[in-house]
Amino acid sequence: MVFPVLAAVVSLLLQAPDYVGQAVQALDAKQPAVAEALLRKAVTADGDDYTAHFHLALALSLQGKDDEGIAEYHKTLELKPGLFEADLNLGILLLRNKRGGEAVPVLREALAAKPADARAGQYLAQALMDSGDAAGAEQQWLETLKAEPKNTAAQGGLGRARLAQGKLPEAAETYQAAGDKEGLLQVAAALEKAARISEAMAIYQQFPDDAAVRRRLGQLQLDDKNAEAAVASLEEVVKQAPTTQNRLALADAYRLSGHPQKVMEQLQAAAVAEPGSFALRMALGRQLRDDRKLVAAAAQFQTAAKLDPNSAEAWNELASVLVVSQNYTEGLVALDHVRALGKELPGHHFMRAITLDRLKMKPQAVEAYRAFLDSDKGALPDQEFQARQRIRIIELELKKK
Repeated sequence: MVFPVLAAVVSLLLQAPDYVGQAVQALDAKQPAVAEALLRKAVTADGDDYTAHFHLALALSLQGKDDEGIAEYHKTLELKPGLFEADLNLGILLLRNKRGGEAVPVLREALAAKPADARAGQYLAQALMDSGDAAGAEQQWLETLKAEPKNTAAQGGLGRARLAQGKLPEAAETYQAAGDKEGLLQVAAALEKAARISEAMAIYQQFPDDAAVRRRLGQLQLDDKNAEAAVASLEEVVKQAPTTQNRLALADAYRLSGHPQKVMEQLQAAAVAEPGSFALRMALGRQLRDDRKLVAAAAQFQTAAKLDPNSAEAWNELASVLVVSQNYTEGLVALDHVRALGKELPGHHFMRAITLDRLKMKPQAVEAYRAFLDSDKGALPDQEFQARQRIRIIELELKKK
């Protein structure tokens, strides 16, 4: 009676450990590294055990060892072709590694095994998109939606597929049905890029409570010279978000609609909130210049130039108002800054010549007039005529001395 018991004990001792079972327990306990060690022993003991390779692939993927995980899923499918879970997991892992083209056939196989599985359909659609087949993705998303009409992920995917194909009205309709604001705004941006501005504005008008969207609508209305609509849009924007940028946009709308006092109100309000804004100082300076308040305009351009000493635009504006207001000495200093920045144009040479002429610096004025004539090349014929006349007169005056 002793021998059968002894034989059973020996048989039990000789049995191989259940590495796969222990590994599954470790995976359930969220210990993929422990599972990996056990599963490597399992595949060493039996290289044809597809369940060991499958779970090893899973343990590796959970640790971010994706290349090794992909190889193990391939090995699993080599041993057990058509295994749904392996196909699905391999497809997901390939997608995660931006290898959509490789994922497509794998996920097609998974979907063929379980045609009603929504996950397989969705991942296949995404793989088609990632591989550049937006038309194929569109069809796959439509198939998914036939089975699950309220699948929001599928609705969003369908919108993206249509957007990628340039099917903008269809994409807008899809996002509209899904209540997807971000998707609709992407369509609006694409419509703008395609110069279909009225359609883009129609989408933006659906979001009156979003200050950023309303501001974009106002800017498009400004570009379209629709002053009344732009003012209405941008007034609401400033109420919601009275930032410098928004006030500047509203000031532009008021300028277009012919309300200079309201322009100044917005600029001054913005200046209180953000006195160090270069753009604001430039806008204030230009408005004061247009209102013929040249001294005040010069002060704003001077501040702008201090904020950004490398701005030829600021120095140019400053030089212009100083010369027009007959402040020639400071105007010449501003022109020197433009020259130092290497941004001199023919008009600057002419302005310098006039300034030097007024300051009675005659030889230097002649030199500047000649520099203007050399650089202008007939673009400003009236000023060229004036320059030639002044050169002739100045040279006659110099000869008399």
